Amino acid sequence: MAGRKIKFFRKDLDMKFLIINTDYPKFSHWLYAQHSGLEKQSYEQQYRIRMDGLFGTADFFSSNLKKLGYDAWDVIANSEPMQKQWGREHGVSSEKDRWRLRLRRGFVPWLYREDNKTWLYSILAEQVKAYKPDVIYSMAMETIGDEFLQSVKGYYRLAVVQHAAPLSSCGLSEYDLALSSLPNQVDYFRGQGMRAEQFRLGFESRILKSLSPTNKPFDIVFVGGLGKYHRQGVCTLEELSKKYHVGVWGYGIEGLSKASPIHHVFHGSIWGLDMYQVLHNAKLVFNRHLDISGDFANNMRLYETTGVGSLLLTDEKKNLSEIFSPGREVITYRNMEECLELAGYYLMHENEREAVARAGQERTLREHTWYHRMQELIDIVERYL
Repeated sequence: MAGRKIKFFRKDLDMKFLIINTDYPKFSHWLYAQHSGLEKQSYEQQYRIRMDGLFGTADFFSSNLKKLGYDAWDVIANSEPMQKQWGREHGVSSEKDRWRLRLRRGFVPWLYREDNKTWLYSILAEQVKAYKPDVIYSMAMETIGDEFLQSVKGYYRLAVVQHAAPLSSCGLSEYDLALSSLPNQVDYFRGQGMRAEQFRLGFESRILKSLSPTNKPFDIVFVGGLGKYHRQGVCTLEELSKKYHVGVWGYGIEGLSKASPIHHVFHGSIWGLDMYQVLHNAKLVFNRHLDISGDFANNMRLYETTGVGSLLLTDEKKNLSEIFSPGREVITYRNMEECLELAGYYLMHENEREAVARAGQERTLREHTWYHRMQELIDIVERYL
């Protein structure tokens, strides 16, 4: 892809994308706690605050599709305040809360609100019918399955699912195309009889304008999961934590042994711009992939770390050279011992560290931004429409 020319797409295609995503409940609670009274604001105001938070892929798909001349709209399907506000503004009613009685401690009557998600699908269905997209682009496989797609049949042309994580048991037969940043998962989807393509992740370059200058206060930073799908990397992170000034943010800490040194360097969850700033504050960012990734590099941290200009130390994968130049743009390790050794070397050699970090950032901004990815997405979608 080196030296790839920017493509100019025909704006007269008038193709419309509805991008459906979901938020972590913890992030949603944090967001609304940060903005008192936000749940009472208009849908547009809630939408803007959510996207300006830069969590996940935010509006990176829609904003870059619009730059290419296409119509695109993001929906956070499980954001109850935002979605119900859209419903109120468009005359769409959602079911009222259901209250149930149960016995607390076996004998004390206790009234509680039943978790009722009917509103999620009823409002989302009305959004699809109102927007009539050419493409439903779902990044919420666990939420949007066959039953929902059947309910809006005829209001869209192509249903695409993007997924690169452990697979759920939901039905996918109504999807016309599956995309994954993991080559082995692309093979899995094809083995299930689905049409599937590889689609890599990326970095949003406008984030750089919001980062504060830094003196790199942390030797090593890690942001991510510490749970059952990340066992291979936890032991290495524990050894790094014993030896260097490490900062860890993420989730899954409750699953670690109380004796784990990670507890002493754990700072909790972090979201959006704060996360990018933490990565920017690191001399070196430790990365490891999900166990299900096998021999393939694919995760967001590849692009986020290099994008903000920090040195990436990541596990060696056979396809990594297709994305970055190992040793020149990123540093790779094959095992725990090599990881510890390389971390020590690059912490001691600032000029070499900064040279690699700079080359990694140049590669990401040249080839791996979400603007580049949306050009690739259009190429794929046009083949299947």
